[in-house]
Amino acid sequence: MKILQFLTSKAFFKQLLYIAIFLGVILFAVLMWLKFYTNHGQKLALPDYIGEQMNDALKDAEDKTFQILVHDSIHIVGKPGGQILDQNPKPGSEVKEGRKIYVRTTKYNSDQYPLSKLPQLYGNDFDQKKRELKFQEINAVIKDYKYDPAEPNHILEVYYKGEKIVSGTVFKKSVMVEKGGTLEMILSSRGGGKTDLPDLKCYSYPEAVFYLEQLKLKVGNVNKIGTVTNLDSAYIVSQNPAFDPIKTIERGTPVDISVQQSKPSQCN
Repeated sequence: MKILQFLTSKAFFKQLLYIAIFLGVILFAVLMWLKFYTNHGQKLALPDYIGEQMNDALKDAEDKTFQILVHDSIHIVGKPGGQILDQNPKPGSEVKEGRKIYVRTTKYNSDQYPLSKLPQLYGNDFDQKKRELKFQEINAVIKDYKYDPAEPNHILEVYYKGEKIVSGTVFKKSVMVEKGGTLEMILSSRGGGKTDLPDLKCYSYPEAVFYLEQLKLKVGNVNKIGTVTNLDSAYIVSQNPAFDPIKTIERGTPVDISVQQSKPSQCN
């Protein structure tokens, strides 16, 4: 009777509940251990991150417990910065959780070359220098032609972003040229194009005519100041267009001149 009373008592059910809770905890712990033991060392297929932006790849890798580390970056003309170019281990490789993935990405900022590190440009053949610059991923285009009695298609002036950086008297070695940038060049020509505007003042008339002919320019109107008895011994006192050291003029353009018989006092 006492056993029956105990089996139907609250104390018995209370003890039974404690035992059930204890067994439940033990069972849960065993199941978790089995799950860990079964998955421990399990390998996962590595995703293909090549071509993806770094930020997107980092988010995906974090969800899969991988780590992405940049070990190198290069600038590629036409590609946006932060794009993954290569990865190690390769896509599809079987790796463990927490594996580090090393990637190579594109740079956000382009590489730059100081002008002093580029091929010598002034006075050299355009086609040859264009090929050399292409190896450094720099473009070369023809901006214009200028008369020059030397060999044609040789580089006389170089412009970068609208600024003259190379000529017979200019070399801005500190200028930085971006990879993928464009250099505009003025080339020599024996006909057509433009030439520098000469300063004819103080030249004798025959000297001025010879100078203009060398530049493929023409003598325009001749204005005589005072009495000019012998044009061959007259001197230039002014011209139109007026001399400008940075101005060029189309070859074949006439230049009007004013002459006087005596040499101007301001001329040496």
